[in-house]
Amino acid sequence: MALIENLKKDILKLANPKQATLLQKFFKTGKGEYGEGDIFLGLKVPDIRKITKQFSNIQLDELQELLNSKIHEHRLAALLILVDHYEKHSERRKEIFDFYLKNTKYINNWDLVDLSAPSIIGRFIFNTGKSYPVRVSILFKLAESENIWERRIAILATYYFIKNNRFDEILAISKSMLEDNHDLIHKAAGWMLREVGKKDIKVLEEFLRKNYKDMPRTMLRYAIERFPEDLRQAYLKREVK
Repeated sequence: MALIENLKKDILKLANPKQATLLQKFFKTGKGEYGEGDIFLGLKVPDIRKITKQFSNIQLDELQELLNSKIHEHRLAALLILVDHYEKHSERRKEIFDFYLKNTKYINNWDLVDLSAPSIIGRFIFNTGKSYPVRVSILFKLAESENIWERRIAILATYYFIKNNRFDEILAISKSMLEDNHDLIHKAAGWMLREVGKKDIKVLEEFLRKNYKDMPRTMLRYAIERFPEDLRQAYLKREVK
């Protein structure tokens, strides 16, 4: 466990109490908020990336210790290393995928999800789902979870699909999220729909025509962010003909 201890020491060296206070507020760590109890040391993502490059050979059992930590930067470091493992070790991708799914309870803030789910969950399912269709169904199982972070993992995993011009999954998941009550889910779905529009505006427009009147305002606002102002306003007023 010497590697783990050295990594923790390197993270602690860059701790910034003032920045930590700001991050605690930004990531809603107060009582009753979505990130309740999360502890920040105040490092920025580029700093953590720089540190983790020196510890890329840490193994899964050691990464488990980091994921179990109450300190946000420890969990983020573990996930960044896990993404690196997935990229470099093709023979271990199924193992890494399974490890990730077993640890979703520790992937419990939006940055942790966003920086890892597309590169591991999305990439694995996209590349193996045709041979094992049941793996695609994992996305929809996550999308139906009572755990907000698993629902966000399902949404963000489709980012890898979208980059490869495959849209069916995000369209179906977004539709299933129309009655979701959490703003972070609305933002994530709207963001991914916007990414669909970057690839194929006609696909996005068709989805909007069918669903925009039922979309939560935040989801709609994110989805149409790149539209001309007059069209954006028409959508927001629910007046598109």
